[in-house]
Amino acid sequence: MSDILPEVYLARHGETAWSLSRQATGRTDIPLTDRGEHDAQEMGAVLQGLSFVQVLTSPLQRAQRTAELAGFGDRAQPDPDLMEWDYGTYEGRRTAEIQAERPGWRLLEDGCPKGETLQAVSARAERVIDRIRTQRGNVLIFAHRDIMRVLTARWLGLPAANARHFFLTTASLSILGYHHDLGEPVIRLWNDARHVDTVQQTK
Repeated sequence: MSDILPEVYLARHGETAWSLSRQATGRTDIPLTDRGEHDAQEMGAVLQGLSFVQVLTSPLQRAQRTAELAGFGDRAQPDPDLMEWDYGTYEGRRTAEIQAERPGWRLLEDGCPKGETLQAVSARAERVIDRIRTQRGNVLIFAHRDIMRVLTARWLGLPAANARHFFLTTASLSILGYHHDLGEPVIRLWNDARHVDTVQQTK
């Protein structure tokens, strides 16, 4: 029965200079690296032949370019709710640097000064889920690490803070869906990066 239940494909954008250096990249609109562009094309090969009733993307160029290179640029609809977490004054900084100033800091629990709270990001994710669940078919989303982690937690009906347990690499594919019926949401595939350069998978 699972093959007749809708699925949501989550495609994280390809590598950027900041994802490579592990700098927090929220609203800074930076491009993909050459490897990121290559991996986006490889992702497209995996998605080729699949049918989607709706394709959504974050408005930021790293997600839109990934959608384009994967072969969905003409169909992808920008959705502001899929923007990455607004990291405020922590934008562009590494976790170790932040924790050196603020020991014990964690993004999901503590948020970011002059940025978004977990509750605000969760509200955006829930709006996306509400729209997705009106579709009668599979949906494809191109977006970012933290918004998709929070979206996944809320898809499962878990507190948004449980997003801490979901790890995503760049250019990875995940699938949300259902088990027996629409009342039983599940993760069907998570962080599949087999199509990505093996060097990138270690980052």
